[in-house]
Formats: sequence, C-alpha cells, structure tokens
Amino acid sequence: MELKTTRYEVADRVATLTLARPQRRNAWTGRMHTEYRWCLREADQDRQVRVIVVTGDPEGQAFCAGADLGALEGHSEKGRYDPGTDDGLAMPGFGVDPHFDEAFAYHFGIGKPIIAAINGPAAGVGLVLAAFADLRFAALGAKFTAAHGRFNFPAEFGLSWVLPRIVGLSHANDILLSSRVFTAEEALAMGFLNRLVAPAALMPAVMDYARNLADSVAPGSARETKHQIYRDLHRDAAASVSAAQALLEAMITEPDYKEGVKAWTAKRKADWTG
Repeated sequence: MELKTTRYEVADRVATLTLARPQRRNAWTGRMHTEYRWCLREADQDRQVRVIVVTGDPEGQAFCAGADLGALEGHSEKGRYDPGTDDGLAMPGFGVDPHFDEAFAYHFGIGKPIIAAINGPAAGVGLVLAAFADLRFAALGAKFTAAHGRFNFPAEFGLSWVLPRIVGLSHANDILLSSRVFTAEEALAMGFLNRLVAPAALMPAVMDYARNLADSVAPGSARETKHQIYRDLHRDAAASVSAAQALLEAMITEPDYKEGVKAWTAKRKADWTG
C-alpha cells in the first residue's frame, strides 16, 4: 500500500507507526484509518517485529488532534456518519476472539505489545488510539480530551468501555461527561499513563523500553499474555485460571521454553524463535 498519511518503519525488532499529517496536526481521516490498519497487520504478521510503537509526526505538534475538520463538516452536510473507509480494510487482530472483532477493539487481538508514544495533544480519536494501546508514554505538556460533547456525539469507539477499566469509573465519568481538556500530569495521576517524560526524552525512553521488552520476553509469552489480559476482562477468575493452565501445558512444549531455560542458566540473552 502507498502510505500517504502514515509512515511505517522497522528497526531493532520494533515497528514504528507514525501518524503523518503534520499540516493538519496529524488529524484522523478515513485514509489514515485505512493505512493505520494496514500497518498494524504488517507488524503483526512480521516475525521480526516484537513490539509496535504508535506516535505522531513531531512537526504536527500533536499525537493526533482528532477527526479532521473536513470530515466533521462532511458528516454535517450529509446528515450521517461516514467513516471514509471501504470494504478493502485490513483486519488486524480479527479472528482471535469475537470480543475484539470491531474497530479499535482489534488492538487487543494483535499479538504484540503496542506502545503509544504521545508526543502532543490527543483529542477525540487520538484519545481512543492512546486508550486502546497496551502502554502509554507521554511528553510533559501533552493534553487530552474526549471532545465528543461539543459535537453532540456519544462517547466514541468504546471509550465508555475502556476508560473505566484503565482509570476507574470516577475519572472516566469526569473525562467523558465533561469532554474537558486534561493535562498529562492529570493523566499520570489518574493511572492513564505509564510514564511521563520530557518531550526530547520521549522517543528514546519509549524505544529503550520497547527494545528491552523485545529482548527479554519471548514473543509467544508476550502474545499469549496480552490476549489473556483482554480476554480476562470478560471472564471470571476460575475461567482465567483454567485457561492459564491450559496455555502453560501447551507452551511448555515449545522451543522457546527450552531456550529460555538455557539462556537463564547460561546468563545470556535468549535467541527466541517466536
């Protein structure tokens, strides 16, 4: 696919997906969503990729400023919502669990950790992207808003489901009912962010974390643990224990288990096969 609104690159087992419409503060469009899903599928299928990082073009001075104003005006003129995508969309993360087979919930079906490197404002769908990532690092000074209230929209794309699970009901109610702007410092205190760093240190910190994760965690373990976490949001404790036991019995037969034991014993880096 020709990428016009995103950039995609792989280095040191980390795929970096950059939202790249800097002239529009990396605002979201149907084209960007199409490319975004294609890039995620590429990263998920690439055996060399262990971790995925999502960020915004720094020249846009935002992570993602939300839906493009032109798209909002188009919805108003048509009198209906138009996602701006077609039937040829890639389906990353689909087929793992029926609970994940929907827009943005597909992040949970992707078998690799996704880190949002939030280098500026994240509004509307930008907040959605951050919320559906597995880990969130942000730059000091970044700001967030759900934004939907000012447009007579509902809470978008599952934010009403995912935010209470990240920050708790009281904070989620504050974010969603008010649509107010909140700071990165507030987001850290709420538990929305894993780490808050100086702007110049954001990408080095994210990449160091991503490379360490890629080196120290077996790909199969990362994949199955991620799927356990999100599946267990729908399961009771007994079902979780039962599923974990079944996975343990299956994964102990895989080559990466033996390699992990050998590497630990020899005090060397493991050579994972995935």
